[in-house]
Amino acid sequence: MFISAAEPSADAHAANLIRAVRTRDPLTCFAGVAGPRMADAGCEVLFDMTRHSAMLLGAIGAAGRALAMFRACNRFLQSRSPAAAVVVDSPTLHLPLVDRLRRHGVPILYYIAPQLWAWGAYRIHKLRDRVDRLAVILPFEEEYFRNQGVPAVYVGHPLAEAIESCQLDAAAVDALRARGAPVVALLPGSRKHVVAEVLRGQLEVAERVAAQMPGAAFLVSVANPQVAPTVEAQLARCRTHVATLRGEPAALIRAADLALVASGTAALEVAFHGRPMIVMYNASPWFYHLLGRWMLRTRYLSLPNILAEREVVPEFMPYYRSTVPIAERALELLRSQEARQRMVADLETVVAPLRGRRPSDRTAELLLELIGPRRHSV
Repeated sequence: MFISAAEPSADAHAANLIRAVRTRDPLTCFAGVAGPRMADAGCEVLFDMTRHSAMLLGAIGAAGRALAMFRACNRFLQSRSPAAAVVVDSPTLHLPLVDRLRRHGVPILYYIAPQLWAWGAYRIHKLRDRVDRLAVILPFEEEYFRNQGVPAVYVGHPLAEAIESCQLDAAAVDALRARGAPVVALLPGSRKHVVAEVLRGQLEVAERVAAQMPGAAFLVSVANPQVAPTVEAQLARCRTHVATLRGEPAALIRAADLALVASGTAALEVAFHGRPMIVMYNASPWFYHLLGRWMLRTRYLSLPNILAEREVVPEFMPYYRSTVPIAERALELLRSQEARQRMVADLETVVAPLRGRRPSDRTAELLLELIGPRRHSV
């Protein structure tokens, strides 16, 4: 069976899916575009894109690796006939890839749907023509895609599954809380070019908060070794002490009185942990005005607000001209326990429908239903 995931988060979700499939059918083999977690789950790695994932303009720099990836996949398809293919997220990469797979007669399951309801709806015909099943992770997506003629099934959100199975170290959370009051977490993301843009603004907010709250502690999540030099370079220019925390940010999120979050799945992760947040993303203004504003179809851009259909958390995106208003909102929240508690209650209402499901299991069932008796070919 062929499988493809291009980003670290997708690598984790795909690894869980591989394990779920092999629990049901131990003879099923996987090969494809895979990261280290998929390899640990038993997937044969044809190419690894996870160390060079990108978004928006940063995707241009990944074009060379994408071409190399396509060549590796073509060689695989010329030598073997997979029973089915699963692609996870990353529509810019995967919509062309599933077109190639389709030409080889391979049934396609797309896991974690492209957010065409937010932007890029013109691509819906590609999804409709190239995909046999679509496993969606947000409740409203099933109806949206079915109305567009795409056979979609809501399976639940893989982040909820991951968080519910995670055992937090209470002592580690307490140790982080002991560093100061309040504790402010900086979550600038896992891609170098995103961290370069977003962390700069987060550090400016931290400096303004520190000036008003001298006892505050600031900690930045270093998501992976690739972003560490970018983080360290920016910290060297910061006038406020900001400690670094490497690896999984769950303990940091749980310890925080407030999180400054780059837009994306990280905002939903903070929501699952029930912590107050401000969402920040600083894209290129000219890119937004030239293209972005004509493509966006949602009133809100952060996932908590999209799911709530109202502003539950402050969002400063797709770009901001000054961090002064962001710092003012941060200080308002840090000074008001009532406001933070109200936000936490709103966030629990937002994520409640996403809890209690096992998307890896449901997606595994969809995949095995799709391939039927062909399941043991790779």
